[in-house]
Amino acid sequence: MNPLYQQMKTSVFERMSLAATQHGAVNLGQGFPDFGWPDEILEAAARALMEGSNQYAPSRGLPVLREAVAAHYQRHFGQPLEADNVCVTSGATEALGAAILATVQPGDDVVIFTPAYDSYAPMIRRAGATPVEVALQPPAWRLDHAALEAAIGPKTSAILFNNPHNPAGRLFDADELETLAAIAREHDLIVISDEVWEHVLLDGRRFTPLARLPGMAERTIKIGSAGKIFSLTGWKIGWIIAPPELATVVARAHQFLTFATAPNLQSAVAFGLNEGGAWIQPMQDRFQRARDRMTSGLRTAGYAVLDATSTYFLCVDLAASGFGIEDEAFALGAVERAGVAVVPLSAFAERDPPRHLVRLCFGKKDETIDAGVAAMARAKELLA
Repeated sequence: MNPLYQQMKTSVFERMSLAATQHGAVNLGQGFPDFGWPDEILEAAARALMEGSNQYAPSRGLPVLREAVAAHYQRHFGQPLEADNVCVTSGATEALGAAILATVQPGDDVVIFTPAYDSYAPMIRRAGATPVEVALQPPAWRLDHAALEAAIGPKTSAILFNNPHNPAGRLFDADELETLAAIAREHDLIVISDEVWEHVLLDGRRFTPLARLPGMAERTIKIGSAGKIFSLTGWKIGWIIAPPELATVVARAHQFLTFATAPNLQSAVAFGLNEGGAWIQPMQDRFQRARDRMTSGLRTAGYAVLDATSTYFLCVDLAASGFGIEDEAFALGAVERAGVAVVPLSAFAERDPPRHLVRLCFGKKDETIDAGVAAMARAKELLA
C-alpha cells in the first residue's frame, strides 16, 4: 500500500458530514449551500442530457464551455483569454491535482498558506514534493512578506495560493497580492492560484485575479469552479486557466486523471456563464444576508465570531468564547451532544495548527441557520 494513503485520515469534511447524519445533527460543516442555483441552468442541463451527446467529451472540455470560460473572464476582469487558455476538469480539486502533477517535480518544495484546503498537502506529496507551510495568523489572516520570503528556498518551484481564502473567509488586498507577485517574479516561481471563490464576495468587494498583476499572466495557473459560481457543488465542473503552453501540460495530466467530464453539465455551465451575469449579484446578496443572520445569532449566543468577507464560511474563536477545550473536542461534543456539525480548523494545517477555531458554513436557508444557531447555543451551555 502507498503509505501516503495508508496512513491518511479520512477528510475532515467527510468525517463531520457522516457524524451529522449519524446523530441527526444540523450540518454546518461541509461547504455546500442549500440555495442559490438558478433553475434555468438546471433546465439547460436536463435539455442537454435528453437532446445532446452523452458520450465522451473532448478531454480539454467542450469547445462551447472553453470559449464561455474565456469570455466570462474577459467580461468580468478584462483578461485577454481564448479557448486555448482553458482546460475543463472534473471539479476544482481535480484541477488542482492536474496543475500540481504537471508543474511540480519530485524533490521540489511548494509553499502553501495555512490554514489550507486539506487536499493541498497530500496532492503535493503525491507529486513527490514537500509542502512548506506559511501560517496566516488570526484574526486578520494577513499575508506577511517576511514569512513568505523565509519559506522560499533553493528547492522551491511553486506557490499554491488561495484567494478568496477558505477557511478564513477573507479577500487578500492589493498590497498582499503584490507581495506575493513580487516574490514569484523574483524567484521565477509558478503560482497555482486557487480562485474558486472569486464571485462569492460580500459587502461590495471586488476581486482581482492574480494573473492581472504585472509579470504574472505567464506564470499563473488559475483554478476556477462552476460549482462555486452557481452553487452547484455536486456537478464537479472546474477549470484551469493558464498560458497555452502551461495549459497544454496541465491538460496532459488531466487526461489521465478523469479524461473528460459529463457533457450535459458542461453545456449547462456554458449556458450559465454566457447568460448568467445577472445572477451573480443576487447570489452575493443572499449569501451576505445569510452571513449576517448567522453572525448575529452566534454573537447573541455568546460566541466570538471572526469577520468574514467572502466565501460562505465564518470562523468562531472558541477561546474568546469562553471554552477551555480545543477545536476537535468541541466539534465532537457539538455534533454528538448539541446536534450541530462544524469543522475544526486544526485539520487545515499540519505544523502548529490553530486549535481554538472552528469553521461554520452559512450558505444555508434561514431555517437551517436558525436551527444551527440554536444547536450552537446548546453547545455553549453543555461544553463551555
